[in-house]
Amino acid sequence: MVNSTVTVRKASSDDIEKLYDIIQGYAKQGIMLPRTRNMLQEHIETFVVAEHDNLLIGCGSLTRLGPDLVEIRSLGMTPGYKGQGIGGKLVNFLVEEARSQGIIKVMALTYEVAFFQKNGFTVVPKEIFPEKVWKDCMHCKKQYCCDEIAVLKRLD
Repeated sequence: MVNSTVTVRKASSDDIEKLYDIIQGYAKQGIMLPRTRNMLQEHIETFVVAEHDNLLIGCGSLTRLGPDLVEIRSLGMTPGYKGQGIGGKLVNFLVEEARSQGIIKVMALTYEVAFFQKNGFTVVPKEIFPEKVWKDCMHCKKQYCCDEIAVLKRLD
């Protein structure tokens, strides 16, 4: 298990190509919204990465949706690293980042409900996040047939 030797850090511009590759892999499967390299560059400060033996093996980002709400998004691993606790390290890092910013609610839209529940999130109705709907959902091809599950972790 590589989990014990994985480090999580804030992403830098040097990570954009690998971030793009990871996200595109999920986007091609229809389970993550695609991001352009330009979008990644513009929002690089919201991303964190997981590394093992100097290889970037996972990523995630934290996007502010409102004064007390952030979303974990673009959470993924390179093939072969899923199920080793790395996602949990990324989520913990992002939750602590939210806490340090005084944010009290962290949400995600996911197909991996059990993973988020294991990390302290609870299932909630998507409709309680109008900020998310107006920011992203209106641009998604699944807007009217969304099959993702909303999860929330309160930090207060």
